[in-house]
Amino acid sequence: MSNLTNFTKGFIKENPVFIMLLGLCPTLGVTTSAMNGFGMGLATAFVLIMSNLVISLIKNLIPAKVRIPAFIVVIASFVTIVQLVLEGFVPALYESLGLFIPLIVVNCVVLGRAEAFASKNTVFSSIIDGTGMGLGFTFALTLLGSVREILGSGSIFGLNLGFYPLDADGNPVVMLVFVLAPGAFIALAYLVALNAMLKQRMSKK
Repeated sequence: MSNLTNFTKGFIKENPVFIMLLGLCPTLGVTTSAMNGFGMGLATAFVLIMSNLVISLIKNLIPAKVRIPAFIVVIASFVTIVQLVLEGFVPALYESLGLFIPLIVVNCVVLGRAEAFASKNTVFSSIIDGTGMGLGFTFALTLLGSVREILGSGSIFGLNLGFYPLDADGNPVVMLVFVLAPGAFIALAYLVALNAMLKQRMSKK
């Protein structure tokens, strides 16, 4: 597998959200806005890249029987760094993401790439894999958050789009279901179907 293929596979062909359906807890829980999706995606991408780097470096030093606990310790260390940075520098985003930040430790995307890729490949390949998968995860969460915010709030990244009619109180008439849990499932289902169609067309070329 070339480095380019290794990097780009996470965007469409092996997208962790739209194809592998991994990390759905934060995907459905925090994507009420594009900014929340973008922030959660970047936080997870950082943990994914750094844990892939460290695990690929120490993979030969870890006994096979304790490799999963060792991977989790590495991942938890970087999650703690992300949590402290967000709390210190972007407290509003930290409050919005809440409990989902420490839950990155048990995100299947991060642990899955550590076990399936970083523990069996070189440092450079593992960094490329973590970067591609992390950006693919960020892309998926930002796209889902954008769709939900546009349909459910009439805005994108907090900016009012102004194309929805206004009610008697001057508020835009939007489809509030998309900022609620059912709307997350509906939007995700359509995006999964759209990605599958795109992947099918790309495979025919």
